[in-house]
Amino acid sequence: MSVSKEKFGVTGKKQTVTKYILQNKNGMTVSVLDLGAVIHEIAVPDRNGIFENVVLGFDKASDYEINVPAFGAVLGRYANRISNASFTLNGREYKLEQNDKTNCLHGGTNRYEHFMYEAECPEDTEESSVTFRRLSKDMEQGFPGNLMVTVTYTLSEDNELLLEYYAVSDKDTIINMTNHCYFNIGPGGHRCKNVLEQDLQIFADAYTPINDLRLPTGEIRPVEGTAFDFRDVHRIGERIGEPKEDDSVVEGYDHNYVLRHRDGGVEKAAVYSDSRSGRVLEVYTDCPGLQLYSSVLLDEPNGREGLHYGVFAGICFETQNFPNAVNIDHFPNAILRAGEEYRRTTVFRFDILEENSGRERKYGTFKS
Repeated sequence: MSVSKEKFGVTGKKQTVTKYILQNKNGMTVSVLDLGAVIHEIAVPDRNGIFENVVLGFDKASDYEINVPAFGAVLGRYANRISNASFTLNGREYKLEQNDKTNCLHGGTNRYEHFMYEAECPEDTEESSVTFRRLSKDMEQGFPGNLMVTVTYTLSEDNELLLEYYAVSDKDTIINMTNHCYFNIGPGGHRCKNVLEQDLQIFADAYTPINDLRLPTGEIRPVEGTAFDFRDVHRIGERIGEPKEDDSVVEGYDHNYVLRHRDGGVEKAAVYSDSRSGRVLEVYTDCPGLQLYSSVLLDEPNGREGLHYGVFAGICFETQNFPNAVNIDHFPNAILRAGEEYRRTTVFRFDILEENSGRERKYGTFKS
């Protein structure tokens, strides 16, 4: 296994951005940047052995400095939305930035992907791996505690990209970290127009409905009979259209799924596939929730290779805690006590769908 690196660009603050390229013996490559610990590229083959990049992104470092869609970004200190941009911890109220109407979204505008990380490539492992580390200082984004954050990307010989999050704080704080990669595994990879004709299965029996501010109402509702029911495989676009009050049709997906394992070991959360390209992505995690985002608000004219990424151009599998969990008592705990260790794991595993196997998803392989 190998890790190579090359200069990717220079930031407006004259910081050199380095791209780290992980590769396995099967030819799969993953490129990550020390600017924001961003996943820049994932190259995997289609059924015919043609390798293509399957994540949305930019060609230039200057675009990643802005990165409004958060392409490939590590999000923290608290990913997703916090209502009224505030929370109470140990009897003290903390005020955050309102950058999403009255919500705080992904920590505000001073997001984690705008910071440089220290990088280290371990030499005592047989797999390609890079670790990014930075100190999120006390009251950065409005959150208490000096939080040391570590994100490790590892590419296995089994075509698995392992994401390991670790953090520890010197004060009680709240935390919810995830990666905001936009995937498109269709013909052409990231150049495929949209994900609507692709298939999805999510191992969740319930979801958390949202209000007009895209905040969970607090209800945990069964997916049965709604557009959110992906327990059996169906097309992503099958139930997208003019929204209905009973949620049988939605304008798009930006919702949290209550995973069956509810914060246990690393288990399968979703299977995403395209019968045309033959690509398959399996998502595994130990997080209690999965935020499914179908790029319903995406409008990015400066995409890679000159592309304009529009609505439904990619899909995100944001493995995380529930949105606004810090303000809803019956949601999973969002508090990290001083000295305690925060650990989360997500795995993106790539494979090949055998030709004419349809939705039965008989897997082939792209091993060398």
